[in-house]
Amino acid sequence: MTDRKRIRFSQGWYGLFYCLLVALISTKLIACPFCPGASVPLTEKLTHAQTACLVRWAEADTGTIEKPGDTVYKVLKVIKQSQGTQYKPGSLITVNRDHDAKPGAPFLLTGTRGPQPLWDNPIVITPASYSYLMQAPSVHQPTTQRLRYFLKFLEHKDTIIANDAFAEFANAPFEDITPLARELPREKIHHWLSDRSTPAPRLGLYGLLLGLCGQEEDIRFMEQKISIQAQGLRSGIGGLMSGYLMLTGSQGLDHLERVKFRQKNVTPNELFAAREAVSFMWTYGNSRIPPERLRQSMRMLLNRPELADLVIADLARWQDWTVMDQLVTLYDAKDYEYKSIRKAIIRYLLVASRNTDSSRGGPDAATAARARQYLDRIRSRDPQLVKRAERFY
Repeated sequence: MTDRKRIRFSQGWYGLFYCLLVALISTKLIACPFCPGASVPLTEKLTHAQTACLVRWAEADTGTIEKPGDTVYKVLKVIKQSQGTQYKPGSLITVNRDHDAKPGAPFLLTGTRGPQPLWDNPIVITPASYSYLMQAPSVHQPTTQRLRYFLKFLEHKDTIIANDAFAEFANAPFEDITPLARELPREKIHHWLSDRSTPAPRLGLYGLLLGLCGQEEDIRFMEQKISIQAQGLRSGIGGLMSGYLMLTGSQGLDHLERVKFRQKNVTPNELFAAREAVSFMWTYGNSRIPPERLRQSMRMLLNRPELADLVIADLARWQDWTVMDQLVTLYDAKDYEYKSIRKAIIRYLLVASRNTDSSRGGPDAATAARARQYLDRIRSRDPQLVKRAERFY
């Protein structure tokens, strides 16, 4: 499968997300956008459970086609239980599904629905991870304050603890992480990004964290990583690029454009990551890079059909009306004749056609009128496509 086909497959999901947000001036990310596969933290599972017990596996019945299997656990400790349940150490809990494990293996068992709990899948637990969980701050405490606790456990030798501490950061809003900049273990983060044994899904987060606490030597390190002309998918490179831009501002964006945007042999995967980094700076850069400079950078990606629908959505969200004529030209251009790109252009025009407060970046009356003219022209040839796009507005 070619790079172009690969990225086209994933664009549908990202395109839908951005099209739903295309009319917004800014968005708030509720979790790390560069942390694939982040799980629900243990503290959240425990908070949402009505009943929770530390148990040991006792026995299991594999069941048959006619009769489902079940598993019996022996309660070691009751952490919490809903009204009507009467579990205590030594109680047996039968879960109506088969779960194979070693006799005596410890698990955390959580459930809901009162006296007859609906049990979740058992969670593997160790003595160290149980102690870690019991000492963890409540989910009701301020997020930044909670993260100070989990910061100590990133890349812990106990895999359960390390995975969970990462999940706490990966699920936290970025603005709740930034106050910890001076407390971040810079040298450790640098090492984790260099160490091939660091799980790939964590690299994006660590790239962001290094952007908050990095120094001059880290900038050189990040530039070397970014400048690699990789052919395959590099986990976390978008987070590293974002961290790099947080450290270097417009000067770093110049470098990113030189090694990614202006090079013809850069793969769509690398360009997609670079586009994510520019978009991240728009939302979280706190004007570290001027908005018009970010728009200028994003406009450069319009010459890549593989990313065009996403880029158009970004430019509409950023209220960049300077590319309107160019987009209408692209509607019939070679290599841009994809329905996803044409829909993105129509949605851009729909946003531009709504005359709003031009002093805040909205289209002025002349821009809105021009957008409506373009829409009428496209509607006359693709009425159904325009009609479907209008449903979002």
